[in-house]
Amino acid sequence: MTERLYYTDSYLCDFTARVVGHSEDGLTVYLDRTAFYPTSGGQPYDIGSIAGVPVLEVVEEDERIAHRLAAPLHTGPVDCAIDWTRRFDHMQQHTGQHLLSAVFEDMFALKTVSFHLGAESSTIDLEGGAVEPRTAQEVERRANQIICENRPVAVRFQHAAEAEGLRKPTAREGTLRIVTIEGLDQCGCGGTHVRATGEIGPLFLRRLEKVRQTTRVEFLCGARAIRRARADYEALFKTAQLFSAPLDDIPAIAGAQLEAARIAEKARRKLDLDLAAYQGKELYDTTAPGADGMRRVMRQAERRSMDELRAIAQNFTAQPKAVFVSTLADPPSVLLAVSADAGIDAGKILKAALAEAGGRGGGSPRIAQGSVADAASLQRVLEKLPA
Repeated sequence: MTERLYYTDSYLCDFTARVVGHSEDGLTVYLDRTAFYPTSGGQPYDIGSIAGVPVLEVVEEDERIAHRLAAPLHTGPVDCAIDWTRRFDHMQQHTGQHLLSAVFEDMFALKTVSFHLGAESSTIDLEGGAVEPRTAQEVERRANQIICENRPVAVRFQHAAEAEGLRKPTAREGTLRIVTIEGLDQCGCGGTHVRATGEIGPLFLRRLEKVRQTTRVEFLCGARAIRRARADYEALFKTAQLFSAPLDDIPAIAGAQLEAARIAEKARRKLDLDLAAYQGKELYDTTAPGADGMRRVMRQAERRSMDELRAIAQNFTAQPKAVFVSTLADPPSVLLAVSADAGIDAGKILKAALAEAGGRGGGSPRIAQGSVADAASLQRVLEKLPA
């Protein structure tokens, strides 16, 4: 069994220990005591060094903790060092999670059902109702108020049968490690935490996302929150420069610009379709009929909107005795349109040709379209069409 030093001192970052076991290649070692936190409870593992060898991963294996190393290590007493920057960041995020979960539950009866501490940000999943932006703002304000109060964060050990008032019930038996935020929260937890709420630093709620029956709340604490706020500000500031406008006016200006662009794009698409319709009629008039009186057109395009091609095809085949075939190179696709008197079922013919070439698609007796994997398959489809 490994003695877990982080249980009693989250600030311990240098310690000595003894190697009491190792894998055959020496790349995994077991110590008699460790301050390295293994991945557990939503919190990632610590990194650092053992006898100068970098620690790559720390894994909990029942009562033992395995340390994965960058180079072999086999025996003897060792000096160990924790990467303090990473450790303290995790302490801030994890204690911030306890605070955030407690405030959500205290103010709005929203319970935390999961927690994830990521490399850039962290999340909690809440159940018990919808989380509106205004709700999140109230929780963020209250959490930061408690941070400014610098309430003590304490760790105690108590038998599970005697533990009362825990925010989250536990099925564990025996001795529990309980983390307490004074006057607010008590929770069974094996993670590393700061000594007082002031050390959490600023707490920033960034995003709400509906995930099945829960709401996922993205948050950042301490230096992470400052870095993210700075990055967000810089992005907004550069956007304001592009518009030559004050920061506070950007949402309204951007909204107006997007609406104008939407209207312009709608008008452009209508003009494109009108032009395509004209092109279809003109193409019919300039295409000589075959011996059977049928006018046939085969068009190949590298890049073009399929909607435009459909407009050309429909207006070409709106005239009598007409067959229109068009292909796109990217993505490899084909369109077949026929006039009502052509005696051809476009959907039936194209679907069969596509199936034989490993493609997919279909349509009505008058017009059909589909796609294939590559140019060679497209050529095989064309060979089956009446063009």
